[in-house]
Amino acid sequence: ELLTTSQGLNRQIEFCPARGSGEDSLDRLLPPAGAPRRKSTTSLSTTEPPLLRTGTRTIYTAGRPPWYDEHGAQSKEAFVIGTTLTDDVLSSEEQTLAASNDYNFDHPGAFDFELLVATLRKLKQGKSVKIPVYDFTSHGRHKDWKNVYGASVIIFEGIMSFADKELLQLLDMKIFVDTDSDIRLVRRLRRDITERGRDIEGVIKQYNKFVKPAFEMYIEPTMRLADIVVPRGGGNMVAIDLIVQHVHSQLEERELSVRALLASAQQTQPLPQTLSVLESTPQVKGLHTIIRNKGTSRDEFIFYSKRLMRLLIEHTLTFLPSQSCVVQTPQGHEYEGRSYKGKGITGVSVLRAGETMEPALRAVCKDVRIGKILIQTNLDSGEPELHYLRLPKDISEDHVILMDSTVSTGAAAMMAVRVLLDHEVQEEKIALVSLLMAELGVHSVAYAFPKVKIITSAVDKSLDDLLHVTPGIGKPSHARSHSFCYCTVESEGMHQTFAPQ
Repeated sequence: ELLTTSQGLNRQIEFCPARGSGEDSLDRLLPPAGAPRRKSTTSLSTTEPPLLRTGTRTIYTAGRPPWYDEHGAQSKEAFVIGTTLTDDVLSSEEQTLAASNDYNFDHPGAFDFELLVATLRKLKQGKSVKIPVYDFTSHGRHKDWKNVYGASVIIFEGIMSFADKELLQLLDMKIFVDTDSDIRLVRRLRRDITERGRDIEGVIKQYNKFVKPAFEMYIEPTMRLADIVVPRGGGNMVAIDLIVQHVHSQLEERELSVRALLASAQQTQPLPQTLSVLESTPQVKGLHTIIRNKGTSRDEFIFYSKRLMRLLIEHTLTFLPSQSCVVQTPQGHEYEGRSYKGKGITGVSVLRAGETMEPALRAVCKDVRIGKILIQTNLDSGEPELHYLRLPKDISEDHVILMDSTVSTGAAAMMAVRVLLDHEVQEEKIALVSLLMAELGVHSVAYAFPKVKIITSAVDKSLDDLLHVTPGIGKPSHARSHSFCYCTVESEGMHQTFAPQ
């Protein structure tokens, strides 16, 4: 019970304090006062790591840096410490036994190791997973699932930590926390009575009949398999400090400098065939003239940007799959036309600038679903960091229109595409749509993800020293190199760090 269920969206690590140890042990994860701040861990400019505290847990909300290389592939699998187990679904007969405290939940057969291994393997590969929610009162699973995604280090615990050979092969570090038997009994009484609504007689009966014998038979012998044995449980601060230091070292090993590699790349190849640029008609050229003119007023910039976004989105829809269909007209005649060939369309905006394109998409796609990904630049490292995402359910079955206002190096766009792929969206079903792109950004995305369709209204040749697209569009934001003034005006505080909600 040293560390429990640590699954990190945006490289968060979630810790539940050991019972009786208090939250002071969690402060060991904070750097000591006066210590130099390690780069690439947060996009805030303060010396304290961003965090949220509740009565029972502390959640670290630093953005997740790139977990993939310039080719778009995961560089290292997540580092796994310990284990956590999902309870098996009981049959009606087993539920009857459980209701009378006669079912052995502490036997290896009571756990769904097959699901656990499959889930953990996907998490190591950086994929999004669905975890069943177990009801300890009814001894069954809820209909709802918990989505878990995005961790460089995975920490989880369970009483049958080392009981499955296939599971052991997935663990990079194994910890056995040895706690006094009296303390274990007191904790179990407190948990089962206050949290799970059971009576004291039933808890003691189950402990003597199943829990204690199972510990002696299945759990205690596995101590020899552990890499680290922690005596005295959560009160052993020396052991906790050593484990925390190792967690930090594993996080550092998995940090990559993707944007720096992209910015230094020399692109001499012709623009890829997956790129489609909106035809430069006199109307499109005129709209670009207005929004690129530094003398354009705020109101005119917003108005003509929206017009150009509408044209760009309509152009994007022509790349969606379609099929022939025949309909009846009000006059009683047949008309041979086209209809969308797919299950659904989802728009995903890269916050904050990508949100400006959502109204254009909603205007031409009725009932389109919208997702959001918040990616911000770390002011110390210059790398993009994932801070928040909210994607519709079953997005893997849809064609996805990924929207960002401008793309310079392509680092943020690559991260957004990687997130979609980790949620099992097919690469050929992703269309990256941007009002303006630099050639470097086009090459970066196309090189890493050759099946993604890239759609823009214009491609500019180069970047300046601050990685702004040049000649550029609008007034570059001081906070993000791929933002422009419309986004800054419409979304105040875009340079602030957003903690997951």
